[in-house]
Amino acid sequence: MKPTDIRNPDTFHKVVDCQWACPAHTPVPEYIRLIAAGRYADAYMVNWQSNVFPGILGRTCDRPCEPACRRGRVEENNGEKPEPVAICRLKRVAADNKGEVQARMPKPAMQRNGKRIACVGAGPSSLTVARDLAPLGYSVTVFEADPKAGGFMRTQVPRFRLPESVIDEETGYILDLGVDFVGGHRIESMRDLLAQGFDAIFVGSGAPRGRDLDLPGRQEAAAQIHVGLDWLANVYFGHVTAVGKRVLVLGGGNTAMDCCRSARRLGGTDVKVLVRSGFDEMKASPWEKEDAMHEGIPILDYRVPKSFVHASGRLTGMTFELVRAEYDDKGRRKLVPTGEPDEFHPCDEVLIAVGQENAFPWIERDLGIEFDEWGMPIVDKVTHQSTLPNVLFGGDAAFGPKNIIWAVAHGHAAGISIDKLLHGEDTRERPDPLVQLDSQKMGIHEWSYDNAVSPDERYVVPWSEAAKKLDSMQVEVELGFDPATAWKETQRCLNCDVQTVFTRDKCIECDACVDICPTDCITFTPNADEAVLRTRLTAPALNTTQDLYVSEPLKTMRVMVKDEDVCLHCGLCAERCPTGAWDMQKFLLLETYAGSGCRGAKRKEAA
Repeated sequence: MKPTDIRNPDTFHKVVDCQWACPAHTPVPEYIRLIAAGRYADAYMVNWQSNVFPGILGRTCDRPCEPACRRGRVEENNGEKPEPVAICRLKRVAADNKGEVQARMPKPAMQRNGKRIACVGAGPSSLTVARDLAPLGYSVTVFEADPKAGGFMRTQVPRFRLPESVIDEETGYILDLGVDFVGGHRIESMRDLLAQGFDAIFVGSGAPRGRDLDLPGRQEAAAQIHVGLDWLANVYFGHVTAVGKRVLVLGGGNTAMDCCRSARRLGGTDVKVLVRSGFDEMKASPWEKEDAMHEGIPILDYRVPKSFVHASGRLTGMTFELVRAEYDDKGRRKLVPTGEPDEFHPCDEVLIAVGQENAFPWIERDLGIEFDEWGMPIVDKVTHQSTLPNVLFGGDAAFGPKNIIWAVAHGHAAGISIDKLLHGEDTRERPDPLVQLDSQKMGIHEWSYDNAVSPDERYVVPWSEAAKKLDSMQVEVELGFDPATAWKETQRCLNCDVQTVFTRDKCIECDACVDICPTDCITFTPNADEAVLRTRLTAPALNTTQDLYVSEPLKTMRVMVKDEDVCLHCGLCAERCPTGAWDMQKFLLLETYAGSGCRGAKRKEAA
């Protein structure tokens, strides 16, 4: 194998699995250490720079960082249920305890640059574009059909999960940057919007239409059958204040979980979720399913809806076909009937949450914006530009429904494209991140970070007593960690961003690091192709998604090979090394956003 090039930002970025998995690449261990030190405002600002909505995401994020967390992997042989660090809920700790941070926010631009940007929709992607561009002097106007900013974060995430005060605060930080917010104004025509002379238009209108089910009885019992997304919005606006006692929720995503839990709080005493897939294949996050079941809501899988049953124009129940999953030799799933009789489930109301669709009837088809066969705009996945270069898309409007953190990442990327486009630069040239690699050495065997690894299991976030009554849409369920518990949870972090950096010329090949490594992740061996080398290690490196760290040839012509997959970043190798060939160096990667940092090299030289 070739020696590892640690000058490549991706080399150590991949080792910080949580940050690598986060679409916005939030430097997770960095803010966790700040929380451990009680520096909540600093931790909040680290989050705010990258993910924009720390308080909102600390309650609602889909947490792609947590399945990637090394803590879960290294513990998988030590317990029945290895758990990652509670990264998401620690983010909320920073938000809840930060105090006043308004003075630390960017200030509105002192002078405008003459460029006008329109954002359609005031959801997370549009607000991220506004956050990145407004301080640079762009005149940003955000159009929103609803009276307040926030998009689906406000109208379709229930208040028992996300208090409105948190949304007001974090959208307010952005609007206070001099953004012109036009609420209660639905854009009806892209042609008309283009005619207003905006230099660029960003479409972040989400996936506003929930899928319906065209089954027998749908029209006859329409009054008691609701599309989940619309129903959640009607709950938010107060148009729906009660439900029938018996409620069926169809679908296996997070929207279905929000629907069933909301129905319980609005008077549903017999609420069920029915999903056509298997329980483990549901799109809902595992913790969302757990919360629903904790509230007494059963989830019945492998049930395909067949018909709405009604009498005298009123819904009485639904029939379902029982199926099982079969897989072909390529692993493709097929649902086949079990042959059992159809099930009948009586109900008073049905909430359909089987998916979301984009709706672009307001974009005329003769403007140069091309659409695919599914009615989605053709969008460049790097620049977020459509086939009309000054019209960009992000969030659910670009590539279909995902989640808030993906929408934020899209907003950052689109902001860069707009900034480069309006400076006459190639939008496909993306800026390099800011990378720092600093030694943590304070003494011969002393580091500036706490490298003790806590053996504790993951701490559980407590629920409020009032929320357990399930009688209020406004009482937040989770209380969040108190500072003492938060500190204990931070100690479970393995500091994966503090890298073990090897210096070949200092190594005397004494194997002291091999002897002391608690996970047997270091090996000195003759070089070979990767597949062979992985089998030669003290503990074979089986996870091929995690790169090996390979040195230049040593004096014996062996190479040092380290399996990054199971390294604990404990620093024992560096403490044991008699020559200082190992050093613990903190790796910090910060994404570069719109502004001077994303200027092309030639333009910088010309300036």
